[in-house]
Amino acid sequence: MISIRQFEGIASGIAIIGGRSYRVGQVGSFVRIPQGYHDLYGIIADVGATATPETLKDAAARGERWMTVQLVGEIVEAAFERGVSQYPSINDEVHLVTETDLGKIYGNAEAGQVTIGRLAAAESIPVRIDLDKLVTRHSAVLGSTGSGKSTTVASLLRSISVGQSGEKSFPSARILLLDIHGEYAKALGKVSKTFRVNPTEGENPLFIPYWAMEIGDMLHFLMGKIEEKSLSAVLDKILEAKLAITDKAKFDGVDVNSLTSDSPIPFSLKQMWFELIDPEIKTWTDQQRTISAATEAGDAETLKQASYPHPGIGNTSPFTNNAGVLSIRRQLALLRSRLLDRQYDFMLHPGKWEPALDGSVEADLPELLEDWIGHDKPITILDLSGIPSSVVTRLVGGILNIIYQGLFWGRELPEGGRKRPQLIVMEEAHRYLGKDGDSPAREMVQRIVKEGRKFGVGAMIVSQRPSEIDETILSQCGTFFALRLSNGSDRSKVAAALPDNLSGVVDSLPVLRTGEAIVIGEAARLPVRCRVTLPREEDRPESGDPLVATAWAAEKAAGDYKTLVAAWRAQNTKWKKVEGGK
Repeated sequence: MISIRQFEGIASGIAIIGGRSYRVGQVGSFVRIPQGYHDLYGIIADVGATATPETLKDAAARGERWMTVQLVGEIVEAAFERGVSQYPSINDEVHLVTETDLGKIYGNAEAGQVTIGRLAAAESIPVRIDLDKLVTRHSAVLGSTGSGKSTTVASLLRSISVGQSGEKSFPSARILLLDIHGEYAKALGKVSKTFRVNPTEGENPLFIPYWAMEIGDMLHFLMGKIEEKSLSAVLDKILEAKLAITDKAKFDGVDVNSLTSDSPIPFSLKQMWFELIDPEIKTWTDQQRTISAATEAGDAETLKQASYPHPGIGNTSPFTNNAGVLSIRRQLALLRSRLLDRQYDFMLHPGKWEPALDGSVEADLPELLEDWIGHDKPITILDLSGIPSSVVTRLVGGILNIIYQGLFWGRELPEGGRKRPQLIVMEEAHRYLGKDGDSPAREMVQRIVKEGRKFGVGAMIVSQRPSEIDETILSQCGTFFALRLSNGSDRSKVAAALPDNLSGVVDSLPVLRTGEAIVIGEAARLPVRCRVTLPREEDRPESGDPLVATAWAAEKAAGDYKTLVAAWRAQNTKWKKVEGGK
């Protein structure tokens, strides 16, 4: 860190060079220090009283203006290099950096770079990021509501998949976007395949099979709290069902000796419920309990339990059951309720992936992974806007577990993570990656950001409240796209990711323009203030502010609240009445 005194002749703070005006002493801008055949370059980190050297505190009273600068690189033989081989001397001249200098710093496009926008201070200079480091070292897009987060994410993904202004794109990119609010299908429709619980025209149904998710957490959701002894019995029942279908279906790669209840093998929840509920309610006509007292048979497929007369009083018929009772009737009632609840059909009755009573399935995990990440589009959008909020955290954890486990174990295959890396973009991450409580999603993302680099799985965290996100996750993000942030605790998260000598850059976060970001970290050659390239109007996410004045000034039309309520009940913002339908 070096201290620089501003030349008294620039009292206005503006210098005109080559017919162009430049602001002097802007935090985050560059300066040039000539050193013979070398030029050193630095970033202004602080300006004003706090930048004045301790021994010259009275300089402010004499009208002197000081700034502190962090040296970041030098130009040697016409090429910019990070780091410095020499340091300036006292009283060396310091110059403004012109657009010509910025062109030398940011240079020409290199292989593996993506253009994402233009320098805020010189819009003729493109800003490029290193795609390898963006994906493998993880990243975060952070900004307050209305700062342009969603548009920035859409622009980044579009730049990767189709390029800008004729530049090279990456059509074989593999990006999975978890879209919590259903904003991106329209913006990225031409380069993506969209899955949704209630699909509209051009979209695909979203199914997430329960049997491929972490079984312990899934049982907690389906049955509530279960005592350890009873839980072990339920897990044994699941393992028994998986062993049975494995013996019958002969799944590739499955070793029965290492199979567990958590192995991603299909089993029927209906059949499990049926086999567990019967001992809980069963009665017998004889004291030896050899003749069932059932008055009506049950049916696993329709979740109908058998009918038994209530047990007699004392030593009279019918007699209660005394074998196989786990005392989990309340939990089994909750399981049945979940299975009958249509809002969970995408998970508990997952189309072709729903097991029959014997555990057999029409489609298996290879078809699911190929559906999600094996198609010919570079982007997959999983629209989770129709998902009940009570299961979002579990669902995100389940999705990430399916993707990560597949790419981890198949990492050396052509479809695996190392041969064809995967970027996972997590919108509204603060909703499921918080610090408190048990969170399957948080645990899975922690694993991805810690280990994913080696196996070709990268994460991009998108949030308006970085202060609410688990610190372990944010600390592993190597690149930050920091948009306007007004909250002090949120800004401190960004400041913590910067070197101490550049923390002053964070002070500009509250005054950034919409769509303007400070890009910091491994994917950026240098910290840079960037105007992200805006997509065309029709290619922007559906996250813009409503035009209040225009809407309220228009003539009031008759309302169609019947359709409004129908969309609410359907949990589908694009609901339309089908001719002849209800």
